[in-house]
Amino acid sequence: MRIVTLTVNPAVDKSTRVQHIVPDQKLRCETPKYEAGGGGINVSRGLIRLGTNSTAVFPAGGRTGALLQELLKKENVQQQMVETVNETRENFMVVDISGNQQYRFGIPGPEIEKKEADRFLILLKELSPQLLVMSGSLPPGLEASFYAKIAYSLKPTGVKIIADTSGEALQHAVDEGVFLLKPNLGELSKLVGSETLDNELVDDAARELIRKGRCEVIVVSMGQRGAYMVSRDLAIHVQSPAVKKLSTVGAGDSMVAGMVHQLARGLSLQEMIKMGVACGTAATMNPGTELFKREDAERLYEWLMKQK
Repeated sequence: MRIVTLTVNPAVDKSTRVQHIVPDQKLRCETPKYEAGGGGINVSRGLIRLGTNSTAVFPAGGRTGALLQELLKKENVQQQMVETVNETRENFMVVDISGNQQYRFGIPGPEIEKKEADRFLILLKELSPQLLVMSGSLPPGLEASFYAKIAYSLKPTGVKIIADTSGEALQHAVDEGVFLLKPNLGELSKLVGSETLDNELVDDAARELIRKGRCEVIVVSMGQRGAYMVSRDLAIHVQSPAVKKLSTVGAGDSMVAGMVHQLARGLSLQEMIKMGVACGTAATMNPGTELFKREDAERLYEWLMKQK
């Protein structure tokens, strides 16, 4: 299966640790670690760990953009980039060792020019994916309907699209219709026009979107409570296994990677959601932005498959 991930607001994630964070003092940090970041890019990084190939499509500009490409190359992630005038952003994370607390600093993405945005659609049509993951936020310069326009243009090819974004971009994607949505509980509430949803109402809200033809499958990520998967004929809640959590960075993207891995293998929706939860949970076992280790994900998946 030809799998493509689309990340239009990527970053190089720079992380370090310090003994204790206090104001107005020079803090001695450990040697920083650099990793490729951004929704779809993280999905591709997760897929390669599971033995599934994909092509990561993203914009890259300047020295940081060159570093982003080099980092992906080291992880053997296939890539196709759209060159941009503006430099790729860099995010920053610091761990306070004394309290094991994370401080995450997200830098705004650079503006994407119209001719650069048009190049994404041309490139995606050339790649002709069978499964496309559109993941992450939109940078300045892209309209909220950008993902929806991509979905509309590629629909005639029969591609299955997974949308994992938020806000207006998510609403537009839903209005256009995709194969799979991955909102959290708050995002699902907004999509169905409800102020709040509890666990008992998730099923009804998800099926409402499915009945309207907005998607075929909805996976509601619920943090420590795992995920709720709803299709036309199936509703499953998969509880996250109990593990020692060191970081939640990349857990959602790891979940998507696990689900795409199973879909690429032609496995069932039950196996899909359980591998998704396994990978998402495994990601929380590692510090910083390391995503998950394959052995952890497979062990948790086997445990989940034994649960009723």
